[in-house]
Amino acid sequence: MIRVFIAVSVLFFLPWCATIASGAARRDSTISASIKTTIARSAGLYFPASVKRFYENNHYQLTWIAPATVKTHAAEAMLLLDCVLQFGLNYADYHPKHLTYQKLNALTKDFYSEPDSEKTQFDIMLTDALITYMNHLHYGKLNPYYPTDKIEAATVTGFNAAATLAEALAEKDFMSAFLTVQPQSAAYRALQYHMHLLTGLYVGDCYETPDSVIRKIAVNMERLRWMNSNSETYIDVNIPSYTLTFHQADTETQFKVIVGKPDAPTPTLQSAISYFETAPEWRIPQKIFKTETLVKALNNKDYLENSHIAIYSRNGKLIEINKARLFRIKQSPGNYYATQSSGCDNSLGLIVFRFANIYDIYLHDTPEQNLFAKNERAFSHGCIRVEQAEKLAGLLLKNEGSEGKIPAVHNDIATLKHQIFTLKKPVPIKVTYLTCSVNKGILIMYKDIYKLDNSLEMALYSTELPLAMR
Repeated sequence: MIRVFIAVSVLFFLPWCATIASGAARRDSTISASIKTTIARSAGLYFPASVKRFYENNHYQLTWIAPATVKTHAAEAMLLLDCVLQFGLNYADYHPKHLTYQKLNALTKDFYSEPDSEKTQFDIMLTDALITYMNHLHYGKLNPYYPTDKIEAATVTGFNAAATLAEALAEKDFMSAFLTVQPQSAAYRALQYHMHLLTGLYVGDCYETPDSVIRKIAVNMERLRWMNSNSETYIDVNIPSYTLTFHQADTETQFKVIVGKPDAPTPTLQSAISYFETAPEWRIPQKIFKTETLVKALNNKDYLENSHIAIYSRNGKLIEINKARLFRIKQSPGNYYATQSSGCDNSLGLIVFRFANIYDIYLHDTPEQNLFAKNERAFSHGCIRVEQAEKLAGLLLKNEGSEGKIPAVHNDIATLKHQIFTLKKPVPIKVTYLTCSVNKGILIMYKDIYKLDNSLEMALYSTELPLAMR
């Protein structure tokens, strides 16, 4: 009798299970179709290709929205968005009108009665907000080297926010995993922690921080994201502080530098020093040749000889100089060029450090050592002049285990012998523009010598993403 009852019960139970399973399958299918349709429209999405990759990998299922009895990471995701100011970012950039706690609570509480279109819209918007947030933390919002289209091509850039978000969701501590995408440099970590104190822990205390300070920190965190690098050994030149720092695993060595004048600014860049030269010959940049060299030569007949400058035709023929010829050269300077031979009065000094860059600038010694005594040192035409250049050369050789070459460098400098020293492994160099930094917990401000902070601040805190980031 019991067996008959069980058998009959099973017969009734199986169709009921099938009905439930069929209903769930239909619901999943409907949700998948809704997600696909919403993504295809791409309405209001900042990173549609990344969002599409994310949902393709999870078979077009909801990630954040589920019945109230089912745990998701939606609350943690919303909390991350609440904290964007602590990372120097703008809350308005992450769909605040669509992503409200009221809407989230309604969708989870009344999951089965809410329209699929509402659930998928919220889910997709939250995914896009987090992918945008991740990209802003990793690359910066306005990175000139990585515009949106390049970031979207994940195989090109090497960082895939969609995949990284999925990996973070699989971790025990989702929020900590999410935030690991930030730069790991000491300079960035120090600024970020200081921002965390000012916009998080200190809020409500008697200590008030002006918005201008908060925004200054945010602007410089943005710049540091553009220069994201995990290398332990590198050279960092910061323009506003007039300093060069040689970072190595266990030590830092700082040098004074001279940078470009406001009307001939030193550009920010990333490259690597591959070699340096002793007693270099200087091919004078065409702009300097036209606006300075020729003018000085016409005003002083001995200027070229005293400065060891020679003028050549475009095909490399040495020109015998007299005043009449100088006037003719001034009429068409593009047909000529000038070089300055090596020597203690060479504008490059006794050493020049070479690194590839589109701006044709370099790092070099200078005969005008007296300028390093000044506090503000924006005097060059764009190149970077470094104090104690021979010491820097020695550190580069020591870094790769070539200390034995240091006496040769010293001898070549003393005898004005031109020699090229190629590094076994090029040393990364970053030229940055940081108008503030944190040293031992103290925020230090530097003069904005090129007046760049205001425009970046306005772009960073705009209520909409710039066209370049759409």
